[in-house]
Amino acid sequence: MSIQSTMERIKRELNRILDDYEDWFHAPVALQSFLPHEGWSIAQILEHVTLTNHFLLILIRKGKTKALMLAAKSNLEDALNDYHHNLGELDQIAEHKSFKWIRPEHMEPKGEMPLERVHALLRSQIEECLGILQDLSNGEGILYKTMMSVNNLGKIDVYQYIYFLVLHAKRHIAQMIRVKAEYEQP
Repeated sequence: MSIQSTMERIKRELNRILDDYEDWFHAPVALQSFLPHEGWSIAQILEHVTLTNHFLLILIRKGKTKALMLAAKSNLEDALNDYHHNLGELDQIAEHKSFKWIRPEHMEPKGEMPLERVHALLRSQIEECLGILQDLSNGEGILYKTMMSVNNLGKIDVYQYIYFLVLHAKRHIAQMIRVKAEYEQP
């Protein structure tokens, strides 16, 4: 798969996240605030996703800047010739409870942000990711790698980091579906 195909896949997935999350933001307040026996409410999950995105985007922005600097002084064409599609290495991230990871306290939802703000923030974060993909549209994102400790992934490139953000959001869709199922039980 070419780098262009990789970027197209990530773009599709980013747009799908926006679509998939829309229903959760418009769910009844009683469902959004329902606290299951285990885990967070849907409102808390939505807030957590944007908190995590915030911290991932710090690294993605830094990676973009460094990748563009590297592209200015290296042979991007040679790097692209050696490129191998590598998004599949991350797919397990989307599966809820597929690995053990203790999330940092700063990614814990506090319940202080109104859902309208969380909704706008998620949309803005996804749009920023799409913009970064556009800025790295020639494949520059493969030139810079950053360490990812989650699930021992090791060093991943800027495109993989954006894909990780997508998969993290997908992971929590499964969690929200379980919360809804518990809410609907008689």
